[in-house]
Amino acid sequence: MPNEKEGSSAVMNRTVVERKSDRELVVKRTFNAPAHIVFEAWSKPELFTQWWVPKSVGMSLVSCDMDIRTGGAYRLVFSHPAFDQPMAFFGTYREVTPHKRIVWANEESDEGAVTTVTFEENDGKTLVTFHELYPTTAALEEALAGSAEGLPEQFAQLDELLAGRS
Repeated sequence: MPNEKEGSSAVMNRTVVERKSDRELVVKRTFNAPAHIVFEAWSKPELFTQWWVPKSVGMSLVSCDMDIRTGGAYRLVFSHPAFDQPMAFFGTYREVTPHKRIVWANEESDEGAVTTVTFEENDGKTLVTFHELYPTTAALEEALAGSAEGLPEQFAQLDELLAGRS
């Protein structure tokens, strides 16, 4: 296997997941697409539904309602063969700056995170930084054992979607 050079796409486009503190998780990845295209994949339900759920978990996103604007709301409903009932995740967008930043609060429980996603374009590529701040250490621990495990797969799926759009 040849050595990967620092500037190669294999090195540049890997997903980096880092625990920043006892309540913070940060995920970064550079995508080979301009910020407006990457932002669309996060803000248009018809695109978001194509990449958000890691394929390996066997879960389905059965409904996706997203009013992407400051003060708007979202509601995502998931099903899985092992679930008796579908699970809903919902919350409010605290800040939406097109092509730059989306901030939302997960409001389905007291343990929900505030998530900030930023889009930084450089030479036609976009660095996405996904930052989650949890109310407690226990809430972060639970996320790390569950949904956060799928983030690298989700970002790889987003990369595949973007490859066909940019």
